[in-house]
Amino acid sequence: MFQIEGLIVFCGLLAQTNALLEGLPLSLRPAVPLTQSLPLNPVLPSIPTDLAGSLTSALTNGLLSGDLLGILKNLPLLDILKARGDNSGGLAGGLLGRVTSVVPLLNNLIEVTVTDPQLLELDLVQTPDGHRLYVTIPLGLVLNVKMALIRSLLRLDVKLNITAELLTAKDEQGKTHLILGDCTHFPDSLKISLLDRNAPLPVQSLVDSLTGILDNVLPELVHGKVCPLVNGILGSLDVTLLYDITHKLIHGLEFVIKV
Repeated sequence: MFQIEGLIVFCGLLAQTNALLEGLPLSLRPAVPLTQSLPLNPVLPSIPTDLAGSLTSALTNGLLSGDLLGILKNLPLLDILKARGDNSGGLAGGLLGRVTSVVPLLNNLIEVTVTDPQLLELDLVQTPDGHRLYVTIPLGLVLNVKMALIRSLLRLDVKLNITAELLTAKDEQGKTHLILGDCTHFPDSLKISLLDRNAPLPVQSLVDSLTGILDNVLPELVHGKVCPLVNGILGSLDVTLLYDITHKLIHGLEFVIKV
């Protein structure tokens, strides 16, 4: 009985104390710790550390969304090759000695179509001074060639690398931008091979002729089709990614390029 009466008295005193506290101004009330409402480790926005991977991924996605594969598939190669065959005076270098064999072959072309265009994995290399990046864009496609003199369809596998130079430059207002420098392909990167082994004898002569002509045609492909796409992608990169890349290139800091 004593414990119950003591508990009733304690509860009454507690109720009176709460009533008195509620009647006080806020400034006079005792402070209560707010440990639950203030996180000890606030979450910060994540910043990508793999800049090289982020850049190559952005370039790859930009090229694909820019319909690079569709552009390659619809290249007017037949018109270009026939124009080169008709304009024999435009054949340069070692081709001049083979005009008599090249021109008849090209004039007998009926159809040249592109199938299976591919964009392979991009490669990134930084210059030793750290101020420039070279992006290798490997492309693959299959050429289907029909000729009046050869009944069977010739299928040629084509591989070529386009190299784009990325560097920083300041505009008239002093703002730094990531720009496209040289964008070209190296002749050694062009590989053409015959997919069909059981082909007529004149095929190798045709392959040699097409290879020689394509050495002059591909720069037109590079500058007229692929390089403008790369230039457009640089202008639409994520702001944070763009800032981090330009910062490293300006100061010559090394990219962490994962192999």
